[in-house]
Amino acid sequence: MTTIFTHNLNPDMSKLPGSNGIPDYDVAIIGCGVSGANIARRLSAYKVKVAVLEKAADVSFGTSKANSGIVHGGFHHNKKYLKARLEIQGNLMFDRLMRELDFPFKRCGIIVAALHEDEMKAVEHLYMQGVENGVIGIELCSRERILELEPKLSPDVVGGLYAPGGGIVEPYRFVFALVESAMKNGVHVFTNYKVEKAERDVPHNKWVVTAEDGRKISARYVVNAAGLYADEVSRIFGGESFTIKARKGEYYLLDRLTKARPERVIFPVPTSVSKGMLVIPTVEGTVLVGPTADITENKEDFSTTAERLEQILDSGRKMVPALSRNDVITNFAGLRPVLEEDFYIEPSKIAPAFIQVAGIQSPGLTASPAIGEYVKDLLKSVGLELIEKADWDPFVERRPRARELTPYELDALIAKDPAWGNMVCRCEQVTEAEIVEAIRQGHTTLDGIKYFTRAQMGRCQGGFCTFKIIKIIMRETGLSYDEITKHGGASRVLEGEL
Repeated sequence: MTTIFTHNLNPDMSKLPGSNGIPDYDVAIIGCGVSGANIARRLSAYKVKVAVLEKAADVSFGTSKANSGIVHGGFHHNKKYLKARLEIQGNLMFDRLMRELDFPFKRCGIIVAALHEDEMKAVEHLYMQGVENGVIGIELCSRERILELEPKLSPDVVGGLYAPGGGIVEPYRFVFALVESAMKNGVHVFTNYKVEKAERDVPHNKWVVTAEDGRKISARYVVNAAGLYADEVSRIFGGESFTIKARKGEYYLLDRLTKARPERVIFPVPTSVSKGMLVIPTVEGTVLVGPTADITENKEDFSTTAERLEQILDSGRKMVPALSRNDVITNFAGLRPVLEEDFYIEPSKIAPAFIQVAGIQSPGLTASPAIGEYVKDLLKSVGLELIEKADWDPFVERRPRARELTPYELDALIAKDPAWGNMVCRCEQVTEAEIVEAIRQGHTTLDGIKYFTRAQMGRCQGGFCTFKIIKIIMRETGLSYDEITKHGGASRVLEGEL
């Protein structure tokens, strides 16, 4: 059987309004990571036609899929920087967004741990900067206070800083929820849409944007939120010339049963290059240790190295001695787009009706809700008319998850749908019903299902559930086994005869 997706990823272009067979929009957003998704959702509250063009097979598959998942506390940067002001504003927006969008988020607090007396001077600077930035509840801590807040810290700690407003979020679920909300309110999302060409239709005052596979859309305004590839997109549109560098961060992921899990995010004292290697209790119970910070010329380089991973554990153990290699379940790398010291968010001075949203590295995730507001205001300033929708609905439907249910609640669901009784992923307690829901929401790659449900994220890293998931995808979509991919493109999982 072939499922009709309830999620309108890649709507049929032949049925969309436009001219000369080209669907027409008011705004096209290039890139659907955390910045593009927040911009799309914010614009969905207004009577404007919005398209999101994502080059990957699913949303959040770029920088947003592999970052630290931290909602920063607002003390690392001086508020003279745009990124600091947006970080502070964005941090305060997460509670409301969580209520509306039902994604995992927790204000667990952030600690900066000083292991030597000479580091306390830098901690005091961060504290004063936080006070100046208006960070609520920030504390300069003695050794006794910092160990009271986080007993897992090394006894060598001499003091530190505590920002109770910092937190943790599951970044891909955040993006998925933003996109679902945007689409519910009329936004169209096109995946596998790698922008190859942009032409200015001067008589009609709009851009015609062509994908590598020949698909076209037109738009009066374009937002460049293309992450690592924002420099290439800018050149395609005849905008400013700049170079995005990729900074690779390698991580270890520890099992949820580790005894080293802290209650709060633990930062070392930062350097001029990086905020350092962190110990992060993820919102779903595992622990991240990392990242490194190495510039790489290859924007597709997600490799990890034994040397760097050993360095991560050594650095982490200095702060949390209980960290053990035995608890490691996987390692991975993410890439951050590095441009200048600050975010680059402004209308192009060269390309008409073109908004640059580039160089969004840390604290980009934290700032992203505020980036949505900021870009909306920029679009208004360059001529986009914004009329609020009377029927805009900010909420998405709360979905049950087996691991969060009581036995009685789960039994009630099984009585309605036996698929709730088939546990596909034992590590993360994900049922067949949840896998089916992910597919019906348009997520048909193994990684898309992983990020939507957490299946394959546990101790066995998909060793027991991947084949079951492949069979469910085949059944629900009609795809053959050799058409199913890990993350789109050529990342096929099975080839040849079975």
